[in-house]
Amino acid sequence: MPQPEGAELEAVRARRAELKDKYLRPVGERPATPVRGVHHLALVAKDVETTIRFYQEFLGFPLVELVENRDYAGSSHFFFDLGNRNLLGFFDFPGHEQPDYIETIGAVQHLALSVDAEHFAAIKAKLDAEGIDYLGPDRGVEDSIYVRDPNGVGLEFYAEELGIFNGESLHLDGAE
Repeated sequence: MPQPEGAELEAVRARRAELKDKYLRPVGERPATPVRGVHHLALVAKDVETTIRFYQEFLGFPLVELVENRDYAGSSHFFFDLGNRNLLGFFDFPGHEQPDYIETIGAVQHLALSVDAEHFAAIKAKLDAEGIDYLGPDRGVEDSIYVRDPNGVGLEFYAEELGIFNGESLHLDGAE
């Protein structure tokens, strides 16, 4: 997709700086979040078995539940353990044709998953061995690779601790 240039790019950057000054509170002034965390992210799967094979058999995320969706007869709702009591969920909708993934407003651009250096290297080696295309490490970021799952969902494997971005603590919940 075309990127802004020249005066348009400068206007976008100025607007970002304005929003940061207006809304980003200093660490000591940030209120605690009112929620406990993400219970699960629910995405749409093209095919249940293909999704299970990718996440559990290829990436090693244990499948922890597979039930019928209470809102759509015949639909499966299934979950993978992402660690730290976080779940990644999927639905399928049999009999309903779904379009291929497109990057658009409201879509998941990517899901960034924190991994240690050993698992980062192992995932990269598995992708290489299977001939699966991915991006990174590049753009001056040596600890990040991006791949698309069989449903088109973007996954980033980020060799960074939780709550850290580009080596800097985000001081979550106002904590130092």
